[in-house]
Amino acid sequence: MQSPHPVKFLPGFFSRCCASGLVLAVPAFGADTDVEELVKQNRLLVEQVQAQQKQIDELRSRLDHIDNPSAAPRLPSAETDRSVRISGEASVGYFDGQKNSAVPVSEFRVDDARIFVEASVWKNVFFYGALEITTREANDEYFHVGELYVDVENLWRGDSQHSLSLRAGRMNLPFGEEYLVRNAIDNPLVSHSLADIWGIDEGVQVYGTLGPVRYNLAVQNGSHPAREDFNSDKSITARLAYDPTRQLSLSASLMRTGDIEVTGDYSSEAWFSDAFFRAIGVPGAATTFDVELAELDAAYRWKTGHLKAAYGWVRYEDNNPTVDSSRDMTYYSLEGMQYLTDHLFAAARYSAIDAPGGYPIAGQGSAGKYFYNPYAPLTKDLQRLSLGLGYRFADPVIWKIEYSWEDGHLANGAKRADEDMFSSLLGVRF
Repeated sequence: MQSPHPVKFLPGFFSRCCASGLVLAVPAFGADTDVEELVKQNRLLVEQVQAQQKQIDELRSRLDHIDNPSAAPRLPSAETDRSVRISGEASVGYFDGQKNSAVPVSEFRVDDARIFVEASVWKNVFFYGALEITTREANDEYFHVGELYVDVENLWRGDSQHSLSLRAGRMNLPFGEEYLVRNAIDNPLVSHSLADIWGIDEGVQVYGTLGPVRYNLAVQNGSHPAREDFNSDKSITARLAYDPTRQLSLSASLMRTGDIEVTGDYSSEAWFSDAFFRAIGVPGAATTFDVELAELDAAYRWKTGHLKAAYGWVRYEDNNPTVDSSRDMTYYSLEGMQYLTDHLFAAARYSAIDAPGGYPIAGQGSAGKYFYNPYAPLTKDLQRLSLGLGYRFADPVIWKIEYSWEDGHLANGAKRADEDMFSSLLGVRF
């Protein structure tokens, strides 16, 4: 440890002191002293002192590097610019739903568990990958690939306000705002909005800034299979976001799934109300379908809470030659969250879907009954109200409880009921 008041030695201090001392000592030896011998010894002593001073300077330099790592010699950039970071998220929960819900028998479960790998590759090139150990949406217990892409940041940068970056691989659909915060740590509730549009798909995406506006533009497969696409028509997603003030955020999103083959692809990659988009009607009635979507989002945040709203429109079409199955649907949600103490918060969300003419909508109900069944009854409208409390022990640890009421009507007028859900979730990030 260095002294709080280190002594600073001027160059040659030791050599000059020793030489001066010897010169002053010469008269003390008397006239009979061999002056030449003294001068020779003086020269040797000065050389030794200079060598010792050099060693002291080298030792001080090494100690300074230990105390100040930033001053240490850097390795070649090919090594120091590379780094790998491994992180993850996990949540465990308890779910207890009514008889027509997706969880008619109460159960504990590992709700979500993911491992993330982030690596710098070269200069502004990065790799990101996610291994999904288990997720709420998966209907099996196998590992799945989540996002996995190469990210080239600042591929073009005009100035501090204009930039363009590129992603290629498997990534989130850049649609809406909820997909950014639907994980266990950032979502203030256990459930999501009723529409909950999100998805992970293969393709390319450019993103960046145009002055105060942030943009995303992605071209992706559009269909659900991860290893094969059965139609060359691709999904296109565009999103613009703007923050008029530090508290207010606005965004607008557009997406078309592209034509999706009913036989090979079966469903879209875009998630819709706890399932996907799929064709209407009995098997064989349509061979392809496509969906177009638009959404407006607004969020107002303050130090201890937020208020968020979303409104969206969906247009469904298919190639059924015998009947016109096209239809328009709308969805919306309103969410509020407020901290009551430094750690305790309350949250509420109301969301709904209106589908005149009916559509296969799973919601909080049984997906086998309302979506995967080829003869599933079509839902005309569905509403969900979620109320919850949460306790954030620290940024990476949160516990939440929630009760969600859900009901609606089928296209034939029958009522959808007994789908309410109680849930509790503990989430960690590491």
